[in-house]
Amino acid sequence: MVFGIFVIFADGKITDIIVMPDIYTYFGFIFSFFSQEHEPIHVHVEHQDRMTIFDLIIVDGELIEIKKRDKGKPLVGKDERTAIEFIEKYWKEIVEKWVSFFVYKKRVRCTDIKTKLK
Repeated sequence: MVFGIFVIFADGKITDIIVMPDIYTYFGFIFSFFSQEHEPIHVHVEHQDRMTIFDLIIVDGELIEIKKRDKGKPLVGKDERTAIEFIEKYWKEIVEKWVSFFVYKKRVRCTDIKTKLK
């Protein structure tokens, strides 16, 4: 499992630990969750020095919308389109990983996708 860990200090004491499990890698893109998250189901996507959060809006078991939330320097242009296309293709698996991690408190494996999207 690939993940990042952030330790937050206040007054010299650890106040929080945030785990960021990577759920997918795809040609330099990293798709991850933060351990202290909330609904709606969403995924953090990083590429080079940019990052965007994408909310998955699901109604009656169908993905109806992907909403973009920018933090800092967002993905733009082709990189943003690639992230959205990836999410559209793998959204069901992203939801399964979300449920495993946040509901069942299970570890999730990072899957390295080596096939280009079509």
